[in-house]
Amino acid sequence: MCSKALVLTDINKWFGPIHALRNINLSINGGEVVALLGDNGAGKSTLIKLIAGIESFDSGHITIQNKSIDKQGYNVKTARKLGIETVYQSGSLGEQQSVWRNLFLGRHIRTRLGFIDQKQERQQAQQLLQKLDFRGIGANIDSCISQLSGGERQGLAIGRAMLFNAKLVILDEPTTALSLGEVEKVLHFIETLKAQHRACLLITHNMNDAYRVADRFVVMDRGTIVAEYNKADMDQQSLQHALLTAVGRGAA
Repeated sequence: MCSKALVLTDINKWFGPIHALRNINLSINGGEVVALLGDNGAGKSTLIKLIAGIESFDSGHITIQNKSIDKQGYNVKTARKLGIETVYQSGSLGEQQSVWRNLFLGRHIRTRLGFIDQKQERQQAQQLLQKLDFRGIGANIDSCISQLSGGERQGLAIGRAMLFNAKLVILDEPTTALSLGEVEKVLHFIETLKAQHRACLLITHNMNDAYRVADRFVVMDRGTIVAEYNKADMDQQSLQHALLTAVGRGAA
């Protein structure tokens, strides 16, 4: 039986009179990649912010790693403690900081006296880059982030999630504006997450990327989940047709 990294049950979210999320039911298993698909304004961003603890929810229930969540005390800090890490399109990296400093930004390793343990941080950074198979400039822990390519930056942000033992990694449009070679690097990092039995929620507009790495596809339209498909049940062409049908049905 698969362990559940995340279970959302009847989640609702309002912004004043706007019903942004309507009775959302979603579960993600450990080691599973779920692609969250839908047009702009479908509610994807609101949903991932809610899971990440940035936005609150008004009704419903969340379970993370079999732990029931108190919606009153759920925030980014709590989400991270429960193993949820979010990688946004920008990567949220300090442009003028080194690779190793970025990995521990805001969550430094401390000595017994409370000072930043630079030796430990550098060692762990080097080990992580070797696991991620970073090469060239990106393989140097002292490289400045501004020197890294787009794919390396996304890979580093994903690596940071792995470093802090994330159980569920949320990726928000990680391949946008990247070259084909850089996209391949990012997709490889996602496959690495899966191989380590970490769950992944992938938000993307790129069907090729989604079909390459995802096990399941969840479609949102106007704050509602309108369809769900398993990769094992259809080829990419059938999936694209099903998505168009599902969104069209939701708009009717």
